[in-house]
Amino acid sequence: MKSATLRKNFPNSPEAWSKLIADAPGEDRPPTHEEEVRRKNAVVSHSLPELREKLAARRRGAQKTPTKVPTTIRFDADVLAELKASGRGWQTRVNDAVREWLKTHSPV
Repeated sequence: MKSATLRKNFPNSPEAWSKLIADAPGEDRPPTHEEEVRRKNAVVSHSLPELREKLAARRRGAQKTPTKVPTTIRFDADVLAELKASGRGWQTRVNDAVREWLKTHSPV
């Protein structure tokens, strides 16, 4: 059984709830669920076109170096694990190593 000291005096009638809401600081009354949904939807519907416009304007500029070409290459699992373990930039290091190899070997 709960102790009497833990009991809260919650309103137990519609009139008591109305009085509690009327006495609450801030807005005259809290918005209903429907009003809240309408307000949130209005904000989203007005901001989506602006957001799309801003995102469309955020394009990357021209690259300073030539564009790299995406490709697929298959490595043995242990080789790939070692390359990735070397840290960030492992793909660039592989690219550089292949470029050095091509300098001394003719592509056939």
